[in-house]
This record gives sequence, structure tokens and C-alpha cells, in this order.
Amino acid sequence: MSEERRREIGESEAPVEDELQESFENTITEGAERLHRTFRAVLVTGVFGGLEVGLGVMAYLAVMHQTGDHLLAGIAFSVGLIALFLAHSELFTENFLMPVAAVVAKEASVRQLAKLWGVTLLGNLAGGWIIMWIVMQAFPQWESLIEESARHFTDAPFSLQTVALAVLGGSTITLMSRMQQGTSSDPAKIVATVIGGFLLAGLQMFHSILDSLLIFGAIQSGAGITYLEWLTWFSYTLLFNMLGGLVLVTALRLVRTKELLKERRDAAPADPDASRGGA
Repeated sequence: MSEERRREIGESEAPVEDELQESFENTITEGAERLHRTFRAVLVTGVFGGLEVGLGVMAYLAVMHQTGDHLLAGIAFSVGLIALFLAHSELFTENFLMPVAAVVAKEASVRQLAKLWGVTLLGNLAGGWIIMWIVMQAFPQWESLIEESARHFTDAPFSLQTVALAVLGGSTITLMSRMQQGTSSDPAKIVATVIGGFLLAGLQMFHSILDSLLIFGAIQSGAGITYLEWLTWFSYTLLFNMLGGLVLVTALRLVRTKELLKERRDAAPADPDASRGGA
């Protein structure tokens, strides 16, 4: 179909399908809103994000303890992502598509993106550490289970398989965000969230935040895992989570909407920091 014919059929004059334009506008708007939050707001939403993911880990462990089934436990983990979505908190790996698109559209700056990523990551880890300490005091019967779950990650050798699992972890959570932006229906967004949680936890993909909470719980319960072992695993997992989210999903999405991005960039002010009152 030619671009001229598509414009005649569609309801708008945009150079892409109407649904794609709506999704694009939602993505840029939410990304810009996240990037223009204050330092305090980013930190607080990041800490809450870690706490809420911790609820998902608690549900995951509860189902694993009763059934030993990773797939069922993965569905249970979705509790944490649903809480994250409904409470409008932040998860570091959710912040690949929307904020990056906003920066490319000149709705915010690279400095603001670095602030969002760095502060959210620290907030997620801090909130996650706190909730896991509470969980392990409340459910000491899970100690052997959480050690086994944590060692699945810390004892895994650095290999093509672990790299692939980390790439898939980053792309899955970013794709979940993309699906949420593709609809205005809250039930449909929750379905997308459950899909993301099921794949991440049920298939034991390597995810820098989710799996860090399992490792924190194991450390706190005296499993013999050290923070250095966690940091070694975390470093490469974080890198390949970003690669998966930014290359496999975000970059392709930006290419698909390049005409819309060009229009936004051409209309954007010279200083994105000043366009919404700074950071």
C-alpha cells in the first residue's frame, strides 16, 4: 500500500497507521513525563518499584514451595508486575523504550535519561533488599528453596546460554512495556503484564532486578553466597538486559516510527531540559 493511499484510508494524516501513531504518542508522552521527574520522585518510585517486585518474588516462592513448578510460580510472580503497573512505580528495565524514545524525539536530554536509569536502578535494589529481608524473616521455611533459586544464577558459568537468557530477559520486559503502550484498555495491559511475568520468572530468564532479589534473600538467610558473587553476576546480566531491551525492541520500534520521530524532532525546542522546567 502506498503512503498516499494509507493517508486516504486512515483517520489521521500521519505517515504511519493510526494505531501506531497513537501508541507512539503514548510512548513519547509517558517517557517524557518519567524523564522530567525530580530526583526525589525518581528515587521514591524506584524504591517502591523494588518493594513491589519483592511482592512478586514472595508470590513466586510461595507457589514454588507448594508445587515446585516454575511455570505456575512465574504466573504468581506477575503479582509484582501488576502492582508495579497499578501503582505507577518504576522498574529499571521498563525504562528502555519510552524514555529513550522521548530523548530521540528531543523531549528530554541524555543527562535526564542517565539520571532516570541510575537513580531508578539504585532505588530498585534498595527497595528489593529491604523487602527480601522482611520476607525471609516472615518465611524462614523458604531458606533452602531461595538458596537453590539464587544459585541457579550465581553458579551459572558465563556462557552463550547465560548471555542469551539475559538478552531475552531485557527484551521481554521491554516488549511488555511496548504491549502496554499499544492499548488503552487496562485489562489488556494487565494481560500483557502477566505474559511478561510468566516468561521472565517461569522460564528463569536472567533479569538484573528480579533475580537480584532472590540472591539478596539467599544472602540474608545465610546461604553462603557473597555480595561479590552477586555483583559479578549482576554486572554482565545488567549489560545484556540493556542490550536486549535497547537493540531487539527499542531500536526496531524507533526505526518503525522514524517519520513520526522526525516530525517531533523538527518541532522540539533547542533545549529539552528547559521545555518542561528542567530536571
